[in-house]
Amino acid sequence: MTAAITSAYEAARRRAAWIDRSDRGRILVSGPDRASFLQGLLTNDVAALKPGQGCYAAYLTPQGRMIADMHAYELGEAMLLTVPGELKDPLLERLDQSLFSEDVQLRDMTGAYSQVAIVGPEAAALVAGLVTGAESGVLAALREHGNVSARFEGDPAIVTRIDDAGEPGFDLFVGPAKVEPLVAAVAAAGAVPLDAADAEAIRIEAGIPLFHRDMDEQTIPLEAGLESRAISFSKGCYVGQEVVIRVLHRGHGRAARKLTGLVLDGHAAPPAGAPVRAADRDLGHVTSAAMSPALGRPIALAYVHRDFLAPGTAVTVDGVHGEVRELPLVRRSSVSAS
Repeated sequence: MTAAITSAYEAARRRAAWIDRSDRGRILVSGPDRASFLQGLLTNDVAALKPGQGCYAAYLTPQGRMIADMHAYELGEAMLLTVPGELKDPLLERLDQSLFSEDVQLRDMTGAYSQVAIVGPEAAALVAGLVTGAESGVLAALREHGNVSARFEGDPAIVTRIDDAGEPGFDLFVGPAKVEPLVAAVAAAGAVPLDAADAEAIRIEAGIPLFHRDMDEQTIPLEAGLESRAISFSKGCYVGQEVVIRVLHRGHGRAARKLTGLVLDGHAAPPAGAPVRAADRDLGHVTSAAMSPALGRPIALAYVHRDFLAPGTAVTVDGVHGEVRELPLVRRSSVSAS
């Protein structure tokens, strides 16, 4: 296993690469009460979203545990939620069960939209060259989670600004009949496909947690470090809020464990679940790991006891030495070819 910088990795960091996002589920929430309905369920301030805006949010149990994480995009006449594909059906069922007298309609749009991400410094210019109605300057200035209605080959398309791939870029939503022409056009414009291994390395370098990998139904959002991205501390009540506030105020924001970064010695990434130890004490476990092309070393995301989170803390993972590092492990400006 090597940490060589591949052409696909280099393209994502320096130019543009594309990612198949068929693993995402897509739910359309419409009706005049959609914002107030979701406001009482999700951790972020979805009611404040104006057309063309969006946010990252979590949906919690009353005990503060995560049911799902998602991106919410206010399109103007409806709100589009994108979620991990395996969570789509149970999430739809939960949302439906939460409806009482609200004028809200829920639709599974996973089959109606195909989703392709284009990431990298040249992504805005590349996307602008593929669609009409979204100029390069507009896309470059689009705020995180923003969205723009456009057209691809004459058919409706949606462009959203994304942050969860580890490298900034855009998701393009088109009808299923247009996904093959879209991928062909993206490739013709110079973007290269980003394979799973390189995409995973970039995600871990950026410290972006993935549901059912780095967080699950037992995770409190503060443990995964989502408070700055997914939680509004000025909105009204939502399900699970009491637990979040209790940790923040009584625990001074310090959860018993927290997701952090590790940089390790050796030439192989540890497996998920590998124990993290220090001075014969169990501190936690690895959730995701990869060889870092930028650092030339194994890296990992891991839950570590709160007393051992200081950067530089020495640890071992399966007997291999390493140290705790703040996230992100790699900043974009520090990536260079070798």
